[in-house]
Amino acid sequence: MSDAALDEGRMSQALAGRRILLTGHTGFKGGWLALWLRRLGADTTAVALPLGGGRPSLFDALDVASMVRHRVADIRSVEQFDAAVADLDADIVIHMAAQSLVRRSYADPIETFHTNVVGTAVVLDAARRMPSLRGVVVVTSDKCYSNREWPWGYREIDRLGGADPYSASKGCAELVVDAYRNSFFREPGGPIIASARAGNVFGGGDWSEDRLVPDVVRAVTAGQPISVRNPRSVRPWQHVLEPLAGYLMLAAGMMEGNRAIDSAWNFGPDSAGVVDVETLVSAFREAWKPRALEVQFDRSDTSRPEAGLLSLDSSKAKLGLGWHPRLTMEQAVTLTVDWYRAHLDHAEMRAFSERQIEQYVAATADPVATVTDFTREATKLCA
Repeated sequence: MSDAALDEGRMSQALAGRRILLTGHTGFKGGWLALWLRRLGADTTAVALPLGGGRPSLFDALDVASMVRHRVADIRSVEQFDAAVADLDADIVIHMAAQSLVRRSYADPIETFHTNVVGTAVVLDAARRMPSLRGVVVVTSDKCYSNREWPWGYREIDRLGGADPYSASKGCAELVVDAYRNSFFREPGGPIIASARAGNVFGGGDWSEDRLVPDVVRAVTAGQPISVRNPRSVRPWQHVLEPLAGYLMLAAGMMEGNRAIDSAWNFGPDSAGVVDVETLVSAFREAWKPRALEVQFDRSDTSRPEAGLLSLDSSKAKLGLGWHPRLTMEQAVTLTVDWYRAHLDHAEMRAFSERQIEQYVAATADPVATVTDFTREATKLCA
């Protein structure tokens, strides 16, 4: 593993000026990726559902609509999506739009399958008709695997599956990708298609419902206790910029014509990032000081079964792309808390977020040097 700074120059060389179609830019991960694509000089058209009301959003905090050609359409509708991209001949498509919440999938499984499975097919079908297309990155999830509660990480060759509607929908989305790969993307020199499977992400600007870190943030800012379910559940936690770097590496490799990218890829943390819910919440409680966070761990919530143990093996990405996690858990938590503190202090959040990308790019996975540096930079930007 190299500790050198991320080679962002190579990504910029490959993607600057390129026509990118991004779906899901009104979401948390999509908003960060739109900002990073702007930093790289890409010409981005972005399609997503409109934001729901009632809560803050990264989309609004960064004014993402001004960074991209912002278009509203439902990926579940062939007519809507085709109309939204009718004038676009993209070089790269990055498909991130999804129903991304496990517990919501129990409440509305049909919507989950319709969005994550049919929606993926709708996007791929539009993409395959674009004459200039060089590649497609489809973002799925680590939950696409048939989870056996193994103590080791799942590899890209392991069996797909899913015991809940969300996980099953992501396994199905992977099958859709493979079907399109074999049916429509096999011409010599034709477009490359890759799927990306990331672990549980967190970072500044996530206000999603029923998600751990946003729930912590809401509790801290409201001065209220938080009830945390399933504290012993183990997940591969990572900062949002970690997998986004992997997605951009895939896109850059597609522009370079690297056909070895034509497959599935895991982007997960190293073993230090595979911790239980209670450990992560405790790290956030420590980082928020002097603000108080009262936590009540609910070990009796069995209303909706969720996997107890899940981790990823990212050896393929490390060897094949040169990707690796750059942040320690402490650094990732520090970046996240600093972002929300800055937002509460009414900082200019686009500039602040761009600086966090710069900090990430320069990070060398040094557990000693960079946590203090991150906080120092955050203080300067909030001043």
